[in-house]
Amino acid sequence: MSNLPIIDSEAIETLRALNPGDNDEFLRDITGIFLEDTPLRITELEQSLAKADLPTFIRAAHTIKGSSSNLGALALRAVAERLEYQARKSGLETVTGDVAALKTEYASLQVELQKLLQPA
Repeated sequence: MSNLPIIDSEAIETLRALNPGDNDEFLRDITGIFLEDTPLRITELEQSLAKADLPTFIRAAHTIKGSSSNLGALALRAVAERLEYQARKSGLETVTGDVAALKTEYASLQVELQKLLQPA
């Protein structure tokens, strides 16, 4: 687990400011897309790891890193960045533990996003 916050509250407020007064609909849409896509990218990580498909693994880690950054998911972004870096530097031999860490961070993020988007 990371020492970083799961969600950057400033990033969330920036997203809210993009469409003020919409009762968080824009934030819900962005979060929904993220929550639909990220499990697909995690599956892609696992499958490409099993197949030793380095380019696909790097692309999936990079995609998770970018989407996490856009949403302010700091801890998940950090793990995805580490995965991408390690894969580029050393191949897939050293990434298995971080794939598990990424899945753990994603699960924690899901909980926090659900709390964040609950109606007041």
